[in-house]
Amino acid sequence: MNYSATFLSLLKDRQSFLQEIHDRKRLTSKISALLLCSFCCFAIYGGIVGSFHSPMQAVSSAVKLPALYLITLVVCLPALYIFNALFGSKKTLAQHFTYVLSAASVISILLCGFAPVTLFFVITISPIKDYAFYQLLNVVVFALTGVFGVTFLYQAMRPADEDSANYKLRLTILRLWLGLYGVVGSQLGWILRPFFGSPGQFEWFRAREGNFLTGVWNALANLLGSAG
Repeated sequence: MNYSATFLSLLKDRQSFLQEIHDRKRLTSKISALLLCSFCCFAIYGGIVGSFHSPMQAVSSAVKLPALYLITLVVCLPALYIFNALFGSKKTLAQHFTYVLSAASVISILLCGFAPVTLFFVITISPIKDYAFYQLLNVVVFALTGVFGVTFLYQAMRPADEDSANYKLRLTILRLWLGLYGVVGSQLGWILRPFFGSPGQFEWFRAREGNFLTGVWNALANLLGSAG
């Protein structure tokens, strides 16, 4: 099985790739290839992110970042499939899984594209003085890649039968699900933290306090406070 060919097909010939999913062609091989390649890409970026703190944090983040995206996918997928099936979608669960996994793979590819930029800052800034900046830098990177991934999924799964009675309803379900996917992913990322590793002793997990939005707000406040 040529895993790299599947990944390159998603990258360079998305229309044909998505058409094959629509036609239920080689779904098993696609799922295997996307799982392996996206896991590797997420692990690479996670390792770079964690190396800002320590080698142990690099290993931890290399494991937790792929887990974050794949667990989010598994948690949210049943709701999308059930609601789509309830309102007229003929796509199988395997097709839904392949579509959503393809979007996660797009995100992983984009993160690898940002990897040299992140590595540059890992090398050139201080883990103690510039932690808030580094944290916000990665929040922006994750947000940008997430937007592109969600846009890809929206275009891929948008109902094609516009004359269907349930077209608008299924389109609304997809939009709401994409919002749910983002919220679940953000909160799960907060639960699995640290990824960057704040200055101090290494830790696998932190106590559950606050949420993702409060964490971003605090990082922004710290950055602005240090700049002032």
